[in-house]
This record gives sequence, structure tokens and C-alpha cells, in this order.
Amino acid sequence: MGIGNYPKQAQLKRLMLLISPIIWSYHFTKFMSRIQSPVVRLADSVVTEIENQILDGALRPGDRIPSERKLAEDFGVSRPSIREAIQKLVAKGLLITRHGGGTTVTDKLDAPFVDPWQDMVKDHPMLHRDVLEMREMLEAQAAELAAQRATDVDMARLDKAFAELDEAYANKDLAKSIATDVAFHQAIADASHNVLMGHLTASLMRVIHDHVSNNLKHSHTRPAQWEQLRSQHRAIWKAIKANKVDKASASAKEHSVYIRESIENNALDQHRRVSALRRAGSN
Repeated sequence: MGIGNYPKQAQLKRLMLLISPIIWSYHFTKFMSRIQSPVVRLADSVVTEIENQILDGALRPGDRIPSERKLAEDFGVSRPSIREAIQKLVAKGLLITRHGGGTTVTDKLDAPFVDPWQDMVKDHPMLHRDVLEMREMLEAQAAELAAQRATDVDMARLDKAFAELDEAYANKDLAKSIATDVAFHQAIADASHNVLMGHLTASLMRVIHDHVSNNLKHSHTRPAQWEQLRSQHRAIWKAIKANKVDKASASAKEHSVYIRESIENNALDQHRRVSALRRAGSN
């Protein structure tokens, strides 16, 4: 080894000592990314699946999702992947985790529509007709699409919803009739396989829930109206079940128009009653 070459070798050795940590860090980062990337992809796939369940209505606001262990088994992934997915959904506002209360679905998709409109409809009676007209269009379209698109699973759910509704009407069980009425119409909206239609129907039913409840209470004391509602529900169900698209749409529209007219007539009757009581009190 020549003396003249020594400084170059020393410089090279010193350079290698300087860059070796950088090279090691680079390869270590690549190695870790190979280990971590499947976890990230698995977590994202879980996020997508849970979001789909929320969009499809399989998970609704207030529903509690299964434990991490159960989700890990269902999705075939590790619990850290589930934990990461839940954290992402919480960050999006779709889930909320409470200490000791588990993790539940929020109403983020519906609340921005429902909350302001509930107050507006309550404070401005002139909006009642507009909301009910919107219901007519929505339910007619939902029934039409359900007649076209409903799967066997959808029809099994719709059959069950109708059977429970019809039984409640037959027994004149008011509280159960109100609950099963909402469930029946939601089953039709979900069977349309239009995600927005399903969520809009759920939101709209929340906005007009008081009107629907009051109308059913009014009809409950009038046997002819009560049976008319029962018959209309049966017509909608039969048309969807038979895949009669036009008939399903027409039956749903007829039902919605009847509801709107009943609510308007009930409001007019109430106004007349109040006016009569005022006159009676002044005499």
C-alpha cells in the first residue's frame, strides 16, 4: 500500500461511516413500509365496508357496532387493523366511541338535513304542504324502483314489515301502527337500492313524524279511514311483490296524496274547532 493512497482510503472510510446510517435508515424504512402497508390497506378495506353498511342502512344512527374481537373475526383481520379503522371512522364523524358505552353510529349523514328542517316545519306551517309533496314524489319513485330492483332478501324484509304493519292495523294498536308504518316505508326505500333515497326517506320521516303520528291518531278514531290506509299499504306491497312498476308507483302516490289531504283536512278541522270554542267562550 503506497503512502500516497492512504489519505484517499481514509477519506473513503470516513465517507462510508457518514453515509452508512443513511443507507441503513433507507433500507429499514422500506422494510417497515412493507410490513406496515398491508395493515393500512386492511384498515382501509374495513373502513370502506363499514361505510357501505352505513350507506345501505344495515347500520343506522344509534346502532352499536360489534366489539373489536368480533369485528376482527368477521373481517378476518387483526385487532390493530380494526382499531385503526374505527379511529378513522370516528375522525370522519361516522362513529362515536364512549367510555363504557362502546362505539355507535352517529347521525352525521342525516342530522344536517333533519335538525334545521324539523324546527322550520314546526315554526312555519306553510312548509307542511311542501314537505308532504316531497314525500309523494319520493315514495312513488321508491316504490317504482323497489318493484324493479328488490332482491329476495329485500322482499323477505318487506313481507315481514307488511305482515307486522297489517297485524297492528288489524288489532288497532296505535303505537305499533305508527312504528310499523315507518318501518314499512323505510323497507321500500331501502329496496329501491338508491342510497340517497334510503337516507332521504329516513330523514323526511323524522321531519314529518309528528304529522304522521297525529294523522294516524285521527284516523284511528275513524274506522273507514283506518281501513283505507290498511288497504293502501296492501296495494303497494302487492304491486312491488308482483314487480308491477307502474302500479307500485301509482299506489304509493295515491297513498301519499291521501295522507297529505288527510293531514290538511285534520288541520282545517282543528282550526274550525278552535274558532268554534272561541265563539262559544265569547257568548
